[in-house]
Amino acid sequence: MSMFASTFRWLQRKRYQYEVTFSLYMLTPTEKFIFNSFLFLFFSMIVIAMTLYLPQHIAFLTNRAWFYYNGPESAKSAMQSAVESATSSTLGEKVKETLVNAATGRAESTILDVGKEL
Repeated sequence: MSMFASTFRWLQRKRYQYEVTFSLYMLTPTEKFIFNSFLFLFFSMIVIAMTLYLPQHIAFLTNRAWFYYNGPESAKSAMQSAVESATSSTLGEKVKETLVNAATGRAESTILDVGKEL
């Protein structure tokens, strides 16, 4: 049996399997044509939609995941500058003051005052 004949038999078997799976063997040729046309149009629209919109959708999802993971750059830089300025002067002074007051026994009021200021 040649390569052409075996390929032809394989295609015939797949066609038969398709007709038996979807019960097309009991339809008239016109009904088969209508069913196959609808099936072809449906899958064609799916393929066209995937090629047109899937790349944009994947890009949108990756950008959203990047945003959720890293956050917005403007908020990160603002938070970093606020932390740097607070640690340099105000926060350091408040910590020292709290430690001194804790040693003298006035820790509770100072901690509440720090919480109100922040």
